[in-house]
Amino acid sequence: MSVPLSISEYVNGLREGNIAVLSKAITLIESKNTTHQALAQALIDAILPMTGNSVRVGITGVPGVGKSTFIEAFGMYLIGEGKKIAVLAIDPSSNISKGSILGDKTRMEQLSIQKNAFIRPSASGGSLGGLTWKTREATLLCEAAGFDTIIIETVGVGQSETEVSTICDFFLLLMLAGAGDELQGIKRGIMEMADGIAITKADGTNEQKAKSARAEYANALHFLPPHVSGWIPEVKVCSSLNNTGIPEIWQMIEKYVEHQQTKGYFSEKRNEQNNLAFKKILNEQLQQLLLQKPGLTTLIRELEEAVLQGKLSAYSAVKKITEKL
Repeated sequence: MSVPLSISEYVNGLREGNIAVLSKAITLIESKNTTHQALAQALIDAILPMTGNSVRVGITGVPGVGKSTFIEAFGMYLIGEGKKIAVLAIDPSSNISKGSILGDKTRMEQLSIQKNAFIRPSASGGSLGGLTWKTREATLLCEAAGFDTIIIETVGVGQSETEVSTICDFFLLLMLAGAGDELQGIKRGIMEMADGIAITKADGTNEQKAKSARAEYANALHFLPPHVSGWIPEVKVCSSLNNTGIPEIWQMIEKYVEHQQTKGYFSEKRNEQNNLAFKKILNEQLQQLLLQKPGLTTLIRELEEAVLQGKLSAYSAVKKITEKL
């Protein structure tokens, strides 16, 4: 990356809503350079008073559900309502080439040219922890730059949904109708995390199927444990192609935010997320420090080989490491 700006230059640029500075700041926090990492953390500390004034919406869905198409239609609607939208799209990184698709900007042609929209594809790097940590910090930077609605699009491959649900306020699950058994392949855990469900592609011959699917999903939600706040997840149908049902989905999110704020759960959830981030980063940093102890890497390699050869149980191997420490 280019030479980083000073902390004051970053802060002033973000306060002014400078998109170029925001892009540089996100690049800074994604850098693996130790000098950049130290500067990035100083920047995050400096902008904390400027954060927290957005609605963070996590969006996930099965392959082919049309996440990018939906986000573009959703984002265009919100801009029409006077909102400033930031989209943080998490792209899967190849385990072989370590590259990523990063194609969301090209898929959101209309939204990407809007003055009040910011789209940032970000490679997950194959690390779920990295996804949460860096995306969370990118969210704070977007808030500092004045964006009032942050959309976080997940890879949609299972565990990443759990990670993203820990950094958003409202978790929206997109589903398809007319793809066989409507509930087939839907993990109970993802359904339990959802604050709302939207049946996409409810247009043409698929419109009636979408309405039938809505009834099935709404019925299924009744069998899941209720939200601790008393919120009952709603199921909506929409068509990104025809721009129908989009306002109703935003109204559902607004209703949810109002409900959570009234009950006191909105700030409580964010506090829990901050605490979770603290513990997660603490564990990661402690692990790195421990692995830097002289001779420990060699010992771990030897014990790992012993476990692979069946000479030692995994528990005994870990016990030897803790005794060494």
